Amino acid sequence: MGRAAVIGAGGWGTTLAKLLSEHGHRVRLWSYEASVAEQIRERRVNEFYLPGIELPAAVEVFTEHADALEGAEVVIAVVPSHAFREVMKAAAYYVPQGAIVLSATKGIEVDTLSRPSQILAELLPDYPSPAVLSGPTFAREVAEGDPTAIAVASRDPDVAHHAQHFVNSERFRVYTNEDVLGVELAGALKNVIALAAGIADGLGYRSNSRAALITRGLAEMTRLGLAMGARAATFAGLAGLGDLVLTCSSDLSRNRTVGLRLGRGETLEEILASMRMVAEGVRTTKAARQLARTHKVEMPIVEEVHHILFEGKSPKRATADLMLRSPKPELWGGTDAT
Repeated sequence: MGRAAVIGAGGWGTTLAKLLSEHGHRVRLWSYEASVAEQIRERRVNEFYLPGIELPAAVEVFTEHADALEGAEVVIAVVPSHAFREVMKAAAYYVPQGAIVLSATKGIEVDTLSRPSQILAELLPDYPSPAVLSGPTFAREVAEGDPTAIAVASRDPDVAHHAQHFVNSERFRVYTNEDVLGVELAGALKNVIALAAGIADGLGYRSNSRAALITRGLAEMTRLGLAMGARAATFAGLAGLGDLVLTCSSDLSRNRTVGLRLGRGETLEEILASMRMVAEGVRTTKAARQLARTHKVEMPIVEEVHHILFEGKSPKRATADLMLRSPKPELWGGTDAT
């Protein structure tokens, strides 16, 4: 039995708290929203973010970082990327010395293009190398007990192995990976491709179109990853292809849902105003486009999603422009423009 702190009481944070508690760990969950914390204390359910799922009595919930982090051996940060730095900066003072800190956030800070692990390393320089947790994991399906697999990555193999054994269970299989950069990039970029897949679905396109988008989206993700120093194999793994297929194909995907509604004619402002939970792909599109330009990598799907989200381009026009680019051979790897 270990002590864990989960920072962030959204759907995924609540699910991880439940999972760790059922695995025998003592878990403290931090919530930004007092109403969420009170609801969990009184009803043992997070109706805002994970309705209908009862949490074990052993999961304690707090709104103060000092209380949530007291005695933690493992800290898992599950905070939207746009708030990640602010929340973890406030939490850093209370993280027990020597604790292993993991990020379960799938996004990139737009202003700095920093990944969550880089922010953690900056805020906690004297702690073990941070780890990241990413893979095909919808919160509700994990919370309801469906088996799945996920990757945990750290530059320090000992940290990765410790996190692996801490989180691994009979329905949640954890694999280690040394490619922190690749795991984080894959987890963030797949959300942009999921927006594109949703847009195609909203336009009425069917299986052929989705399969093409997934395949060419994976090519774009891998191409940028290689240009930045990640490993191609990571993008064919759980954090890459696994999460990409899931997010592009399921009605549980918030990013696909945003794309679906865009394809059906709603505006981005209307869609976001109606959502309580965050669709990370919207902000990640800006970061992905900037990274592509910085590293001189062609990412036509990302470029067209950016045009639709932020420049008012119609999805039909974007589709036509994507299809009518100059014909090319199907090349794989390196920085080839495909």
